[in-house]
Amino acid sequence: MGYRTLLRDHRGLLGIAFLAMFTSSLGQSFFIGLFQAPISTHLGLSAGQFGTAYAGVTLVAGFAVLRLGPSIDWVAPRRFALVVLAALLAGILLLTAAPWWGLGLLGLGLVRFCGQGMMTHLGNTLAGREFVTMRGRALGLVSTGIMLGETALPPLMAAMLVWLGWRELWWLLIVFLALFWVPLMLRGPWPKAPGKRPARGQRRQGPRPFREARFWQLLPLLMILPVTMTGLFIYQARMTDDLGSSLTVYALALTGMGLAKLPGALLGGRWVDRLGPVRLARLYLLPYALALVVAISVGGHAGVWALMVGGGLAMGAQESIATSLLVRLWGAEHLGTVRATLSAAMVFSTGIAPALLGIALDLGASFSHVLVGMLALLVIGWALAQGVLASPEARGP
Repeated sequence: MGYRTLLRDHRGLLGIAFLAMFTSSLGQSFFIGLFQAPISTHLGLSAGQFGTAYAGVTLVAGFAVLRLGPSIDWVAPRRFALVVLAALLAGILLLTAAPWWGLGLLGLGLVRFCGQGMMTHLGNTLAGREFVTMRGRALGLVSTGIMLGETALPPLMAAMLVWLGWRELWWLLIVFLALFWVPLMLRGPWPKAPGKRPARGQRRQGPRPFREARFWQLLPLLMILPVTMTGLFIYQARMTDDLGSSLTVYALALTGMGLAKLPGALLGGRWVDRLGPVRLARLYLLPYALALVVAISVGGHAGVWALMVGGGLAMGAQESIATSLLVRLWGAEHLGTVRATLSAAMVFSTGIAPALLGIALDLGASFSHVLVGMLALLVIGWALAQGVLASPEARGP
């Protein structure tokens, strides 16, 4: 069965998960970055102060996902979505209308926590848990919700800022999303609660990934892409300068990355269903590894294009592979717990990585040396994961 059959038979549930992923755009860095200047002015913060505050609320959001994300393993998805949407709305109102900077930062934290954190968590967990034979395809389709946000929202917001203020744009986007969420809340094909909530005072049963060696062995493989790509995004000016390219070429290549994510997601989802997540986990970083080799050895415009397109292909495929692999290793009934742990780890690492990379650049490292380090980390992460990928649990029945 292909994507057409999947859409025909399960479009309601897929629509819920897709909309959750698209809604997560409101808390993603690419979207908040569009309004960094007016938000900083509104809160009375300098650019440096905003960056520090942003890193702080992101780390707090990561801890909150780690603490509250597992609840999707026993809370009914409709109720989970309703609570997250209400908190997201509260965060947006605080961010845009609070008279005091402290309340504004609280709002920013809620937007990050509910947007990038819990909405992404909801969409991926629904697709990964409710589909079995076509799990990879479902995850691939759902992940295009974020791709749509990354592709459509920046130019749309830039165009509309000519007529509307940044606050009015956020409020208008709330109304737009409500046109889809309200009917789904009332009539959507929501699944039932997957399990029972632990009794008060009772220790929660299930896996504790941070206490398992196999999770730590697998973590570098799954984190290397978001961590290194974050570094490329943050230090784009230094990268293009050291490689002998330009920011204009980078901007065009960034569009190429967005386009490359779509075939990465759809083909990755199909191949996960056909070949299994273990085999794909060994192979999906190959386009990015080759891109790093091209950037290191050739540089120039070709190097920038290779990094963006190779990274886009791998990023498009990663979610369906990673979530399917977590289901294979820990079971669908514990997916919420394990995904929340992985999400929190990624939030922490992507918050710390730019600082470490900045220190390396300040100490005199060229960006080519940084790319060599990224390639070395990729190889190390791949090697560390091989023991887990070869285990009987990973191979499955």
